[in-house]
Amino acid sequence: MKVVRNFILIILGLTALIKPSFGQITSGELSGKEINTVTTAVPFLTIAPDSRSGGMGDVGVALSPDANSMHWNPAKYAFAPNDMGLSISYTPWLRKLIPDINLAYLSGYKRIDKQQVIGLSLLYFSLGNITFTDVVGNITNTFNPNEFAVDAAYARSFSDRFSGSLAFRFIYSNLTGGYYVGGIESHPGMAFSSDVSVYYRNNELRLRDYDATFAFGANISNIGSKISYTPSSDKDFIPINLRLGTAFTVDFDDYNSLTAAFDVNKLLVPTPPNYYKDSVDIKNDPVIEYGFDPNVSVAVGMFHSFYDAPGGFSEELREITYSVGMEYWYAKQFAIRGGFFYEDGTKGNRKFFTVGIGLRLNVFGLDFAYLVPVNNQNSPLANTLRFSLLFDFAGLNSKK
Repeated sequence: MKVVRNFILIILGLTALIKPSFGQITSGELSGKEINTVTTAVPFLTIAPDSRSGGMGDVGVALSPDANSMHWNPAKYAFAPNDMGLSISYTPWLRKLIPDINLAYLSGYKRIDKQQVIGLSLLYFSLGNITFTDVVGNITNTFNPNEFAVDAAYARSFSDRFSGSLAFRFIYSNLTGGYYVGGIESHPGMAFSSDVSVYYRNNELRLRDYDATFAFGANISNIGSKISYTPSSDKDFIPINLRLGTAFTVDFDDYNSLTAAFDVNKLLVPTPPNYYKDSVDIKNDPVIEYGFDPNVSVAVGMFHSFYDAPGGFSEELREITYSVGMEYWYAKQFAIRGGFFYEDGTKGNRKFFTVGIGLRLNVFGLDFAYLVPVNNQNSPLANTLRFSLLFDFAGLNSKK
């Protein structure tokens, strides 16, 4: 079974050199700290799918609500400005590595009444073509691995400033097409998960002579079952994630406004432990030197994730990623965005700047984002582009 599992993990690595997998702790060191990246199955769920947040350093949990709020914080839908909204996004992914990996996202919401809103979304990830060969190199099959997630959310406002949401997700991951890999049968992986989120917004503040808005958001996403690609009992965690963030907006006048936002994220899954070299137990499993056994239930893994790092509390802090972004709007029609994303070098080493622009017309809007890596211009993430098209049905009615 390990042959199939290793093959699948290789594909998972291709999906997100965004979070390179170094396996267990290696002899390599970075600034005196050992590399120990936390990896999960279906990492496409963590990729920022829309261009607005993608242009602001991947912040979004506390930004003003829009049609893409499903990914960041569905509770924001309760304060959506219109009766209905829709967004379509597209990202050519890791084009420095493989030319045919793509991420597509469709998201929207519909208001039920003043307090209640429902949201739906579809996230589709295509990994390009993979060729299967036999032991002598003859081509046996070709396949296009793909993954998708279908979401449904219910959001409700509990006051003029506070809202909450529950979201449910079905995840499908077909990486091998059911082919035998290394003589072992494989099958698509499937999982179910949920999100729990809250959102607070106070838009009655004053900063000197200007109107101001403060917002806070929290979202625990992908709380759900593990996923497996073989008939064996080997299962992997999906990316259960805790996201916290704030946003502060100042309206200088009827034409100019500026928003500053800050997010932190932490995966609530086990950290790989440090194993003794050349040492196994009676079951032929490696013996843990520091850390905790990662083969635990979902609930235990979430709880352990706050203190199971073999390097102690300092390593737990290194597992937190940080995002900061700014957005300037002129006349609520044209936006300029910028941001920065930071991940510790021992936990994936993603560090990049982002820039973006936005345009809003009467019926639709267009967003564009561009990513620039800081630490390596040969990074697979270099020159990543995102495109989003938003439809404002309230604008359509007013035009009529």
